[in-house]
Amino acid sequence: MIRWLLFLPLAGLVVLFALSNRQMVELRLWPFDWVWQAPLSIAVLLAACVAFLLGAGIVWMSDLPLRSRGRAALRRAEGLQREVEGFRARDRAAAADRLAGPAE
Repeated sequence: MIRWLLFLPLAGLVVLFALSNRQMVELRLWPFDWVWQAPLSIAVLLAACVAFLLGAGIVWMSDLPLRSRGRAALRRAEGLQREVEGFRARDRAAAADRLAGPAE
């Protein structure tokens, strides 16, 4: 529900921006002789989208070592949990042997 409360006003602003800026602009990329004509709103939104994806990629790449450390810590914790369960099973078996008394 909260996602929609955040998304709908932002989507409305994007639609209003696109409808308000329909004039054509020429986009050039120096040193190439390449010209692209597009509505101003598309050009701005495309640049914002590219910047967002670039930032998301940088954040994802910077989190790779942390995720790797997290997986290693999880494997270590699971190994330690198995070791503790082995100790408990051995302790229960020893306690059962003590309660049974000497076998004659």
